[in-house]
Amino acid sequence: MKKTILFTAVSLGLLSAISNPGWASSDAMTNMQGKMDHAAMGMKMNMDKNSEKPAILPKEGGQAAFATIAEIVALLKNDPKTDWSRVNINALREHLVDMNELTLNTSVKTTLAAKSIAFNISGKGRAIRAIQNMVPAHSSVLRNGDLYNAAAELTDNGAIMRVEFANKQQLSEIKALGFYGLMATGSSHQVHHMQMALGNM
Repeated sequence: MKKTILFTAVSLGLLSAISNPGWASSDAMTNMQGKMDHAAMGMKMNMDKNSEKPAILPKEGGQAAFATIAEIVALLKNDPKTDWSRVNINALREHLVDMNELTLNTSVKTTLAAKSIAFNISGKGRAIRAIQNMVPAHSSVLRNGDLYNAAAELTDNGAIMRVEFANKQQLSEIKALGFYGLMATGSSHQVHHMQMALGNM
């Protein structure tokens, strides 16, 4: 009822102003416009307040890195043992930037030797840092996890990862995975991300 009265009063005032231009001074019109805007805002707030939330809400955060950070923040907040003085979300964010750079902004040249495959990974700018941060670390994960016998060395514009193979079947597997498949092998990334966010790395 209040909405109807307010809307009607404002509408009548506007009609009077249109039909009697001499009465409608600039200040009066500005004041009236403000009242109309305020009334519209009030109606919208009421509509928002009374509207029901959707029955189904999306789970994804809209972007992979953002969703990863959101997931870890939720885990930290739900853990009463979280030591917030050590938490370092910015370090996790930098690592996610590295992952993006490594995946999208690098190139790889593959060389086959008698018992190993060498992946020469190169990039420019920020991508070089990403290569040199991630390739040695993940080579160690592959080696220590008994997944592949991998080793890495740094170069001026990236790194070289050498992966040994024991037989033709393993050679076929490594060739099929390629460098990017090898970097995605294993479940160490999730643990790594959590430890980084906790300030342990």
